[in-house]
Amino acid sequence: MTVESRLRPLTDRQSTPQRFLGLPAPTESELRALIEAAAKVSDHGRLRPWRLLLIHGEARDALGQALVDMRKARGDEMDEAVLQKDLQRFSHAPVVIAVIARLTPDHKIPEVEQLLSAAALAQNLLIGACALGYGAIWLTGWPAYDETALRMLGVESHEKVVGFIHIGTAQGEVPPRERPSYEQLVREWRPADMPAI
Repeated sequence: MTVESRLRPLTDRQSTPQRFLGLPAPTESELRALIEAAAKVSDHGRLRPWRLLLIHGEARDALGQALVDMRKARGDEMDEAVLQKDLQRFSHAPVVIAVIARLTPDHKIPEVEQLLSAAALAQNLLIGACALGYGAIWLTGWPAYDETALRMLGVESHEKVVGFIHIGTAQGEVPPRERPSYEQLVREWRPADMPAI
């Protein structure tokens, strides 16, 4: 087996635009296996500083409607395009997984490491979904940062939404995206590069 074929789960991964995601969805057994595999991330201190919120079925449209109702109630200005975008924000992909970082402040494990562990879980979900033959994309958007929207999702004050992972079957060809080469990414460190202290 070649290096290229062994790395295929990484090299084949690409973001599928949300509007291209549709049915079929991962089966319940695929979803369970994907989530359990994705949770095998670096987790300094074994804190499990993350949890997942599954948004699927009718809950997707209900969440979009709740977001629109919330914005109308507080007087946000929304033209028809913005309103429709929010209504359909979670409706394209059949499955959306909110990755939530559960941060423990003042712990010997720095909060940034806890947050990055949750981000690693999100990336594993993307890679795993693509390895199973599905399309996926990691999105945030304003609901990931809006206090009222976060309360609606049950996100607590010590938690942060790392992202919403949208998963489904790609409806059509997704154009490839150029990625950086080894030469563009890597520079060797040498002792001579150290600044004088």
